[in-house]
Amino acid sequence: MASSTMQKSYWPMSGEWWSAPNGSKVIAPRPPALIKASRRFHAKGVVALLLFGLAGFGAGCAVSESDDASRGAPPREPAATFVGRAACASCHAAETALWEGSHHDLAMQHADAQTVLGDFNEATIRQFGVTSTFFTRDGEFVVRTEGPDGILTDYSVAYTFGVDPLQQYLVEFPGGRLQALSLAWDSRPANVGGQRWFHLYPDEPITPQDPLHWTGQNQNWNFMCAECHSTNVNKNFNLIENRYDTTWSEIDVSCESCHGPASTHVTWAQDLTAGEGEVDERSNGLTVSLKGAPPAAWMFDIDTGIAARKPPRESRSEIESCARCHSRRSVLAEEYVYGRPLMDSHRPALLEDPLYHPDGQISDEVYVYGSFLQSKMYAAGVTCSDCHDPHGLEVRGAGNATCAGCHLPAKFDIPDHHFHEAGSPGSRCVECHMPAVDYMVVDPRRDHSIRVPRPDLSLSLGTPNACNACHIDQSVQWAADAVAGWYGADRASAPHFGEAIRAGRQGLPGAAGALRQLADSPLAPSIVRATAFSLLERHFTGDAVPVVRRALGDDDPLVRVAAVSALGLIPPEARLELAMPLLTDPVRAVRLEAARVLAPTPVDRLSGGQRATLTRMLNEYRASQLVNADRAEAHLNLGVLDAQLGRYDDAERSYRTALRMNAAFSATHLNLADLYRQQGRDSEGEVVLREALTLAVDPAPIEHSLGLLLVRQRRLPEALRMLHRAAERRPDLPRYAYVYGVALQSSGDMDAALKVLLAAHERHFEDRDLLIALITMHRDAGMRDTALEFAHRFVEVSPRDPVARQLLGELEDGVR
Repeated sequence: MASSTMQKSYWPMSGEWWSAPNGSKVIAPRPPALIKASRRFHAKGVVALLLFGLAGFGAGCAVSESDDASRGAPPREPAATFVGRAACASCHAAETALWEGSHHDLAMQHADAQTVLGDFNEATIRQFGVTSTFFTRDGEFVVRTEGPDGILTDYSVAYTFGVDPLQQYLVEFPGGRLQALSLAWDSRPANVGGQRWFHLYPDEPITPQDPLHWTGQNQNWNFMCAECHSTNVNKNFNLIENRYDTTWSEIDVSCESCHGPASTHVTWAQDLTAGEGEVDERSNGLTVSLKGAPPAAWMFDIDTGIAARKPPRESRSEIESCARCHSRRSVLAEEYVYGRPLMDSHRPALLEDPLYHPDGQISDEVYVYGSFLQSKMYAAGVTCSDCHDPHGLEVRGAGNATCAGCHLPAKFDIPDHHFHEAGSPGSRCVECHMPAVDYMVVDPRRDHSIRVPRPDLSLSLGTPNACNACHIDQSVQWAADAVAGWYGADRASAPHFGEAIRAGRQGLPGAAGALRQLADSPLAPSIVRATAFSLLERHFTGDAVPVVRRALGDDDPLVRVAAVSALGLIPPEARLELAMPLLTDPVRAVRLEAARVLAPTPVDRLSGGQRATLTRMLNEYRASQLVNADRAEAHLNLGVLDAQLGRYDDAERSYRTALRMNAAFSATHLNLADLYRQQGRDSEGEVVLREALTLAVDPAPIEHSLGLLLVRQRRLPEALRMLHRAAERRPDLPRYAYVYGVALQSSGDMDAALKVLLAAHERHFEDRDLLIALITMHRDAGMRDTALEFAHRFVEVSPRDPVARQLLGELEDGVR
């Protein structure tokens, strides 16, 4: 940030090992992965595909390791190939029968009279002034609807997508693209509201310029959907030609989607049949074993009524095989390697807003995995197939029978436990422990965190609860009182991680300490600890470093990644010792995050070996960005990389590519303007930012950046207007209020400056920049006692911060 017209002492003091990054940098955010178009994401201006924002020394794809032959090792066995389910069905008839007609079987189909469920007999639907018509012509299913130019156009349906409780339809576009119509068929029975056309975004107009329009990037099948609805998908995007050549080996989710390519297994079976093989489960040719070894049994404890797994679960292969698609995540590698950890190819989203409520309950569409990781069931060793048949996908028992496999009905399926009439909805385990949320208008998804209802948390955190989801005519207090009466007051007093997460999200007093404690807790689920680290980045002080250091060696890669990410808040030269060992982590996501945080390290601080390792990993990092070369986010990230390396022309080209792909992506405008700032081209940056203001869903970041640019140009009245707008729009971001307050002080209006800073401090009690500004401004205004009060507060919230101790010491000694 330029400070030529402002008193230097009010700006954040950088250069110490504990300090936050300088506020002048505008870099791409690293928010959670998006695999389903979501208006809540879009409305907040968060477009997130890639979790890694910076990468690379040098250009090019990943450096290949020398192969086994060059090292003198025996030649490898030929890699298994995909053979199709027909080769499986001859031996696995029972599993095939269960799979046929399942959601996996019907995930995607060619559109014909047998597969299309919707009414194409001149049916119509009107949505915000656009009337769409469904009909058949020459044996094809056709929809007349608004195209990318806003004109009604006839489109032939190529494929069906899904089956129940709704069916979507895919349309072919030039360049190998398939686009998913936002008009879907409600396939539920008519007596429950089905058998009708409806719009997936019924409450708001979606214009052709909106990424959520059915012809837009967020409804593109190749990127958003293909991997999880077909088998052996290769996206095959050609950046130069801007086209896809996406392929699959089977159109639906078939055997090899989960079990991996089966050619070596088929060969083994054929040899065994011919009497040439051995009956050895360990060498049966399967790419990955999902059974677990040895087989598990669940043994009941009669006293508790709960079963325990014997032996404990030793592998996450089954759960992570499902999580590849049943999670909110980003893609790190083009090729999925069966049997490798999930985070070698994908990075799951954490419990972030707006995906999850502060207590971890589902909010946006998150696809089960992130919820299940929070659950006591996961901690106890439960796997997906304990509850679901892995081929037919249905739960293993009707009513409460599935739960009864591990929870004795005599203790849990009784009114003394659930306090509802037997056979009523309230007596069903899932209604209390797995409440459902409707997505895509008609599709209820159950929360797999399998939690105890806590209406008391609804009172303190504003979260939903299962009790009031049914008893909508009653207050939350009524529900909390009922639970306390049934189960005792201790239920309401039990600490919950949601309190720390809410404090971290909202910047409440005590947030930093609560998040450090949660991140360091061995009792908290790994995804909760990782989320605490991600929030700790907003409240980072030197007190967090020991916690981060310990987590770098955690057994769970989800925690290691989050801990490495937190290292990005300390200066590059201080990260080297902590992050360098993670460049050789066995899990790709951890290595890539280590590369990201080490990317700004000055080359002259690296030994020859370190430089070679980092270069190799940053090339791998760059390759991971190019996996998503069909999205603007990837090119934004590559631009940030090149800007870091001083390759300004390359950075500008990447930013321009990103803008061609998504002209409304504000992060690209911000970074391009900052690139121009680095080159002394602020006049061009102003043009970029003013153009962005006409497109931005959330204009506050643009207004903030433009205000800083105007400060640098000494156009302070204009700057103050922009900075004020940004701070007013986003009171949740203390940085905006801080900069606006400093700008007011620089304009000579100390009273207004202190008013803004004090109001922001009340909301963000522990924010370091606000505290430093309040201390120094009161000190310089001669209000020593008030300055001393804030200095004591600064030391209280950041006892290890040397600047806090220095300011307090100076004020106590009477030294300015």
